[in-house]
Amino acid sequence: MSVTTTGIEVRARSRWLRDGVELLSSMRFSISLLTVICIASVIGTIVSQHEPFTNYVNKFGPFWAQLFLAVGLDTVYSVWWFLLILAFLVVSTSLCIARNTPKIIHDLRTYKEGMREQGLVAFHHKGSAELTQDSDTVYARVSKLLVGSGWRAKVEQRRDSADAGGALRGTMIAARRGAANKLGYIAAHSAIVLVCIGGLFDGDLIVRAQMWLQGKTPYLGAGFIKDVAPQHWLSASNPTFRGQLPVVEGARVGTARLTLGDGLLLQPLPFDVELKKFIVDYYATGMPKLFASEIVIHDHETGQAIPATVKVNEPVFHRGIAIYQSSFDDGGSSLKLRAIPMAASGKPFNVEGVVGGSTELSNGDSKLTLEFTGLRVINVENLGGGDGSSAGGTDVRKVDLVDSLDGHLGSGAKVRNKRELRNVGPSVSYKLRDAAGQAREYNNYMLPIELDGQRVFLAGTRDKPEEAMRYLRIPADDQDSIAGWVRLREGLFDPAMREKAAARYVALATPADKPQMAQQLQVTAVRALALFAGAEAPRSDAKGATRPPGGLQAISDFIESSVPQPDRTRISEVLLRILNGSLFELLNATRESAGLAALKPDEKTQAFMTLSVLSLSDSFFYPAPVLLELTDFKQVQQSVFQVARAPGKILVYIGAVLLIVGVFAMLYIRERRLWVWIAPAQQPDGTPGGTKVSVAMSTTRRTMDADAEFEQLKRSILEGAPS
Repeated sequence: MSVTTTGIEVRARSRWLRDGVELLSSMRFSISLLTVICIASVIGTIVSQHEPFTNYVNKFGPFWAQLFLAVGLDTVYSVWWFLLILAFLVVSTSLCIARNTPKIIHDLRTYKEGMREQGLVAFHHKGSAELTQDSDTVYARVSKLLVGSGWRAKVEQRRDSADAGGALRGTMIAARRGAANKLGYIAAHSAIVLVCIGGLFDGDLIVRAQMWLQGKTPYLGAGFIKDVAPQHWLSASNPTFRGQLPVVEGARVGTARLTLGDGLLLQPLPFDVELKKFIVDYYATGMPKLFASEIVIHDHETGQAIPATVKVNEPVFHRGIAIYQSSFDDGGSSLKLRAIPMAASGKPFNVEGVVGGSTELSNGDSKLTLEFTGLRVINVENLGGGDGSSAGGTDVRKVDLVDSLDGHLGSGAKVRNKRELRNVGPSVSYKLRDAAGQAREYNNYMLPIELDGQRVFLAGTRDKPEEAMRYLRIPADDQDSIAGWVRLREGLFDPAMREKAAARYVALATPADKPQMAQQLQVTAVRALALFAGAEAPRSDAKGATRPPGGLQAISDFIESSVPQPDRTRISEVLLRILNGSLFELLNATRESAGLAALKPDEKTQAFMTLSVLSLSDSFFYPAPVLLELTDFKQVQQSVFQVARAPGKILVYIGAVLLIVGVFAMLYIRERRLWVWIAPAQQPDGTPGGTKVSVAMSTTRRTMDADAEFEQLKRSILEGAPS
């Protein structure tokens, strides 16, 4: 069944026009538009907006990324079809208001006092009685009762003839309460119109209209703002805009950037914003709890310098423009790094740069571009390990059914694993890009981190942004430095140092009663160190895959290719024992060359050597010719403000208030109409006596409260009636 609008009707000859207006102003059409807008808003909440195309490719794949961009799901709130739906919703709701408001106003002015007394019996809520009081007394009592209860009433006296001299047949009292229910309809629908108009006005619609009318185009290049052509600048008198204003500490900026698609438009501001200091405070979990920027606003017209503090949810307003704290970024921190070559040849060297910049690294014909992408001064990590119970399911001997069930049942506030949050210090992230444009991302920590009881330096790498970092653990030496590991690696690549370390190991390991073993042990120790160092050429396996040139994998390959199957276990144990002993002597030899005392073979040194052997072996898999160690930095922060001139927000605020009032009125205010018919009663012999009273009530919603209210009114009005 179709629902037909009421109120003003379109009187046009064209049936298509009448049906079109009827459809546009119908409730089903408005609800359909609202449903589509809600779905689009949910999509806009789930899918991140205004991100680079590569981010969507990484998250959803090339096909869906192309589809999202074609439909405009990356800019839902400014795409043409979303704005068109908003415009249709404004037209539909406005037509609905225009067509129904006259009828609502007419109903508000009408008390329906012309209701026939016989029609009162048709209502659900009704009652009648004959009272012994006369009509005037009953009328006075009912009038006082209704006025005291908050009813607004209108009275019509009915006589037997049209002239005033006719006999009085009776008095009809028509009363009403809850008229605001109908006003709530107008308020709620007007709120939708105001909010949509405010959203359209404060969105990209005005900016896009200027682009179309004034020939403005987004700027797709890079460089200095002063070099940007005029067709990429908006007018200083632009009535509405919303853009980003990044400001580096100590700098002044007076031009906002409005992002449109892959380009941007420049919006001059009537003032400059100077960032004096950016303040960020953290919770113990590492989450930021305070963003604040101490700024100075330099007004162009008056030259006045106005200090202010911008915080999250506490914007600053100047000349009708709001300045919000949006986010923060690195403003070009200066970095000093030490490059440690991962190849057998080469010496460490120093590299300097700034975050956001790049430099060239070359080794003969091989060239790499080093891109400094970020500096994080604070890294709060959870270093608290579990108690091991959660891993018990992998070993039947460790399964504790009671403890396992207790971990899944009971209070949700129980903490199974201890969280130990700790700031592990600064980290630097960078990319190494080859000549083909392929890049890998790296993230290295400046300070050692204690993991599993051992302090290690973490050097992370990944091939794609969506992948997790894979970290190389480099043990810290007795000076809490990476220098010991670097010296050991350099000594491993030096044939003379390998010979010296092997000789020292042989001198200690050769039994006194078997001196003839020294020569064979020397050959074995030198061979083990050479294999581990990758001094021998790499070989290919049966599938043609090239093995790493050194590390434990090279030892394993040597055993598989040179030792019969039955003897491999025994030989591998002997070879690893010789390798570990030779590496320990190599470590002490490198320390002596650096003027340091030799390490004692205690438990701490053994832990360092164990991790060093694993780390040296893993270093052959490190996918970069150099490992960059952050040695020093000077942090420069950048505060990102959002500046907005949004006159439509007033309409949105008014609309929000009207929506609250309207919904409250429609849901919680019930319109009730009450009719009381008071007529003189006659005795069976025709003589007047008493008064006949009939009462009826209508309500927009039949509820238990309405039933109780009418019963109370009926008892009060029909006072004196027989029970």
